[in-house]
Amino acid sequence: MSPRLCLVLSALFGMLAVTLGAFGAHGLSNNTGDGYLEKKYADMEPKMIAGQSVPASYKYLQDFKTGVDYHMAHALALGLTGVVMLRQRSRWLSASSVCFLGGVFFFSGSLYLLVIAGPKWLGVPWGAIAPIGGTLLILGWLFLAIGAWSTMKNA
Repeated sequence: MSPRLCLVLSALFGMLAVTLGAFGAHGLSNNTGDGYLEKKYADMEPKMIAGQSVPASYKYLQDFKTGVDYHMAHALALGLTGVVMLRQRSRWLSASSVCFLGGVFFFSGSLYLLVIAGPKWLGVPWGAIAPIGGTLLILGWLFLAIGAWSTMKNA
């Protein structure tokens, strides 16, 4: 991936993360208890978070927020990778950027679908896809470290 594409995708991912964060905060739930998530998960059993029983709608809102947080953090990581690539191109850095891209898609994307569409939609258990994305995000950081180390030996 080129530095230019990394930086453009980073900016677009950041914009999308902010947009989805606003949607999550204002469109999925509200303080009156009759928002989308409250209605969608009204009949679902309470969920456990940190040993506390909470309404399913609250748990899924937290899942959505986790997706947004990781989305934004890795939009910035993709931008950082693009900036490092401006100094010197590297297969490790390119692999890092691809992993960040795929990681956001699979990790955050699966959480967004889990929350909005439900735990299983079109026969796909969305929560089971998140670990694929998480693994890609971890590899992205590892490849960024290797790429930075190998391209900046003399710095």
